[in-house]
Amino acid sequence: MDIFDNIIVCRDCNKETDRTIANKDGFKLRSFTCPNCNKIWIHPKDEEDYNEFIKLRSKPFKVKLRYVGNSYIVSIPREIIEFEDIERRLNKIIEMSLEEPGKLTLLFSRVRKFY
Repeated sequence: MDIFDNIIVCRDCNKETDRTIANKDGFKLRSFTCPNCNKIWIHPKDEEDYNEFIKLRSKPFKVKLRYVGNSYIVSIPREIIEFEDIERRLNKIIEMSLEEPGKLTLLFSRVRKFY
């Protein structure tokens, strides 16, 4: 059973909280919001995932650009692959685009289903 399936009561004003979704840096975090005092509590697992993302985002990675066949290859650090849960999707197509000069974006399409 998940904490999000339960009723949570605000300790300060003794009111039942509402289940809400908080958005932070593109993350949809399950949360509880008190309708009386507007305090917000983030789901512990979602907060853990978000904190892991912040840690990875602030860590600079140096990767090697190689030439294989007719293509260039860049290795993606294991920490990013594990965080994005990509291992089960190996050999599948991901999106890549040139956002602006000097900025290449890979889109892994990580989908989180909370509700």
